Amino acid sequence: MKVEFLKSAFQERHYPPQDRPEIAFGGKSNVGKSSLLNVLVNRRKMARTSRTPGRTQAINFFTVDDRLYLVDLPGYGYARVPLKVKESWGKMVEAYLRNRSNLKAVVVILDIRRDPTEDDKNLIQWLKHYGIASILVATKADKLNRQQTILRVKKMGADLAGISEDSPTIFSAKTRQGREDLWEKMEKAIRSGSAQDRKP
Repeated sequence: MKVEFLKSAFQERHYPPQDRPEIAFGGKSNVGKSSLLNVLVNRRKMARTSRTPGRTQAINFFTVDDRLYLVDLPGYGYARVPLKVKESWGKMVEAYLRNRSNLKAVVVILDIRRDPTEDDKNLIQWLKHYGIASILVATKADKLNRQQTILRVKKMGADLAGISEDSPTIFSAKTRQGREDLWEKMEKAIRSGSAQDRKP
């Protein structure tokens, strides 16, 4: 798999051309998004991981095999940054999601040990309203045993009932559990996604 960092963008004019399908990744700032991305593409340091939430401040674009863009969106929630910076991130991400016609799906990353937050629910509802597919992933599964995992996924499904029909993919960056399942969902979204279904 050939993976390359393409660019970081703060404004729409900095985005790469909309010449191939695109999958974006969003979630709370400390949810393990960078680790998930690195495992997904078999790279140790494609996306930068940090002990300090909120380090991803731009929209970062990566190319995969010259056929697909993967997009690392800024985290939300507990980022240790000034309020004005958070607000600018929100506007930047909303503009990206609203206007990127080649966007096929957004992978919404949740911590399997935590209940979905209002920010998580708002993102999923926003995506649904604008006709953008959401793929739910429950990370850090290695921190729970099998029975705990089953109970947590069931609870998350109940919390998101009526908001999302997608059953969360159980994922662990440590054991690589869920990697193939996530790729399968992403490839399905690429095949079936249509910009014509998007609301303006």
